[in-house]
Amino acid sequence: MPVRKILLLPGMDGTGKLLLGFSRALPKQIRSSIPIYPGDRFLSYDDLAKLVRSLCEDSEPFVLMAESFSTPLAIRIAAECPANLKGLILCAGFATSPVRGLARWPSFILSRILMRFVLPDAAIQRWLIGAGAPQSLLTEVREAISSVRPGVLAARLRALLACDVRSDLGKISVPMFYLRAQQDRLIAAQCLDEIQRIRPDVRVVIIDGPHLLLQREFLKTAKVVGEYLENLC
Repeated sequence: MPVRKILLLPGMDGTGKLLLGFSRALPKQIRSSIPIYPGDRFLSYDDLAKLVRSLCEDSEPFVLMAESFSTPLAIRIAAECPANLKGLILCAGFATSPVRGLARWPSFILSRILMRFVLPDAAIQRWLIGAGAPQSLLTEVREAISSVRPGVLAARLRALLACDVRSDLGKISVPMFYLRAQQDRLIAAQCLDEIQRIRPDVRVVIIDGPHLLLQREFLKTAKVVGEYLENLC
């Protein structure tokens, strides 16, 4: 019987609002649940793992899907083999810091400063939603970011810069599916290469689009994910 439920973990904003378009575009028979991360206080990956574990206790078969910031968290949870987990979907995902080499340590230092400034439209378009994105998406992204305290965003950035869940990848027993954005300027192809070296069985679909793929191309991604679930038993 095909899986009909997705537990969908949000990106770094943690609001879940940016996933509503994708969620609504999924086939009607598929239900999605999106946890919300507090915007007024920082929860570490360990803290967030406790929250997600509590949502995995349902007796119904489900797929765990995560976007960007939440992908190391999803890998960790999937490695624990929840009883009714049937699959893991990563979008713009990584198992270790997506910032590599000499740029990593300056990023730690600058994280406390960068998140305190209002991102200009050009930066949101270049790094997150791509050129030619509708004004409505630009507004949604800006509102989602501004609803979270800058200190919380900075702490989340530092958490992802320090993450390393490579040892958990080999413990995952369910099928893995990876959605890669062809024009992703934040998560390089090397992040997927690293996952594939450990899990060569991961199924990969590349879609033309920017980092916020589930937002910019919600119809395409919802169709791909719907088809994947239809064939996942």
